[in-house]
Amino acid sequence: MQLTAKHHEYWNKNLVITAILLSIWFITTFVVGWFSGELNNIVIAGFPLGFYMNAQGSLIIYVGIIWYYQHYMNKLDFEYGVHEGDD
Repeated sequence: MQLTAKHHEYWNKNLVITAILLSIWFITTFVVGWFSGELNNIVIAGFPLGFYMNAQGSLIIYVGIIWYYQHYMNKLDFEYGVHEGDD
């Protein structure tokens, strides 16, 4: 099967958004965790920021990443005519 330029464009857009969201995931998971000691000096709503990000904040960001990816990919699928569902 020969891929067209449109297929390559679709795949490149998919790879770019995946790389961006994985970078956000990496920063949220590892960088914030690495600096959690320093972040604990910042207190928000009575909780140290490092503790909050590791306990709940990162989970909120993960759900946001998942929501954004599915929203973006649905839009991209419609744009390139590869969506699933009723035609």
